[in-house]
Amino acid sequence: MVSISEIPNPMKNIFTTILFLLVLTTSFAQEDAWIYFTDKPNVEVAIANPLSILTQKAIDRKQNHNIAIDERDVPVNEAYVTDIKSQTGIVVMAKSKWFNAVHIRGTEDAINALGNLTFVDRIDFANQNLNTSLRSASVFNKTEIEESTVAFTYGDTQNQVEMINADELHLSDFTGEGMTIAVMDAGFPNVNTMDAFQRLRENGGLKGGYDFVDRTTAVYDFADNNHGTKVLSTMAGFIANEFVGTAPDASYYVFRTEDSGSENPVEESYWVEAAERADSLGVDMINTSLGYQTYDNPNYNYTPADMNGQTTYITKGASIAAEKGILVVVSAGNSGATDWQTVGAPADSPHVLSIGGVNADGDYVSFSSQGSAAQIGYQKPDVVARAGLTFVIDDNNAIVQNNGTSFSAPILCGGIAALWEAIPEASPTEVMNYVRQSASQYMNPDNFLGYGIPDLNVAQSLAVIGHNQELKAFKIYPNPVTTNLNIEAPIGINQMEVSVYNQIGQRILSQSIFENSNHLDVSGLASGVYVIELSSTRISKTFKFIKQ
Repeated sequence: MVSISEIPNPMKNIFTTILFLLVLTTSFAQEDAWIYFTDKPNVEVAIANPLSILTQKAIDRKQNHNIAIDERDVPVNEAYVTDIKSQTGIVVMAKSKWFNAVHIRGTEDAINALGNLTFVDRIDFANQNLNTSLRSASVFNKTEIEESTVAFTYGDTQNQVEMINADELHLSDFTGEGMTIAVMDAGFPNVNTMDAFQRLRENGGLKGGYDFVDRTTAVYDFADNNHGTKVLSTMAGFIANEFVGTAPDASYYVFRTEDSGSENPVEESYWVEAAERADSLGVDMINTSLGYQTYDNPNYNYTPADMNGQTTYITKGASIAAEKGILVVVSAGNSGATDWQTVGAPADSPHVLSIGGVNADGDYVSFSSQGSAAQIGYQKPDVVARAGLTFVIDDNNAIVQNNGTSFSAPILCGGIAALWEAIPEASPTEVMNYVRQSASQYMNPDNFLGYGIPDLNVAQSLAVIGHNQELKAFKIYPNPVTTNLNIEAPIGINQMEVSVYNQIGQRILSQSIFENSNHLDVSGLASGVYVIELSSTRISKTFKFIKQ
């Protein structure tokens, strides 16, 4: 027997269909686009006064890695932004100093009209059909696979730490202290109150953050998605005798850039804004367990062929972050068992470390996104860590197990923070190379595991060997010397500070020398034995020499 409520109503179905199409049409009438500006104001003045645009920590980080402060560090012209906001039918969603651009939303006609403004350089629609190229793919829910939860048993977190040998670093008291990590994600509910992060808060390691989606400093109040809380726990979580993250003593900023209620390219722009904020704050690393492939509006979709490291807005932003001296760690994605299959954006950037996934036995898990022919000349994923049934802490302070490369990335990010603490003289590029070289299949990488499972203890040893080789590359001659002491430095060191000390430790000579002027005039020194110290931003060495 069928009840009346179960009998199909044809008129009701027709009405529902018409209503759906009307909502769909109205929604898609609003287009997203990036508006690029022609110039910036007072660039020279700003660069000459870097504290006006960056924090001292950011300036120090750039100097330590020989990274120039350039036009991209200068904020966009706010007068241009104000003018854009005043245009009819236009809403400004985000802005980027790196791209000198704003992300806007409006009708196609209203957006195109912005091209008449003298300060608009070009318009790039998210709907590539409006830019005369076609993209198509199906919508993919990037967090759907991560919702399997089981009870935690004591001691199981040891596997995900030992797998990458981060425990050896911890035993040597390298736990991420002094390193600052920015975490970009969907939501961080209760991070400011949970017991699992009490140790972090008491140590002053929770530096705050910002919600770029809702434009509020109340970054811990968004309760609709706890993904960021779980991600952060794999690095910073600590429950005595039960759970230890891979970098419990690092410092963290948390930024909400993902709107879990919808999929829209504006989230790429939020991410770039957060990366720019992270750069200005002087962070050392960025972890992002997000990836972008397809959107609610299919006109905005990317294709697997677009995952080439140079197409998407967020990937280009991640590459700039790397250029700025930030080590960017990104989850490869959970598309391995789908038609999409390859890594998403920004994991496709050749300048970031993209992390795939394995299970507790170190075997590839089928959902982990793979490398593809779209990545020409470089390997994706780079390396892997545990992504199958990883142990995380949810916003109820409960230890649970979840699947996803969302967790292999921060597990390794925290481990790398501990590694970098141990080898502070290394550049971000050197750290990434040490991690790759330490991995289990470095000599035979593939599209499933990349270079394999890293051994961070081996990575530290490789760094020490590399440091020693650099030290051997320093040379001074002739010795004894009469007039000019010639100095050779390792490749890549373009400037050194030189100090000369007499036999009682007094500094009697100090100057900078450069690659194109690599000698020191010692003709004014009295005859005798001296000590010379050669120092770059990452390495130093001393010699004795005789002045005749």
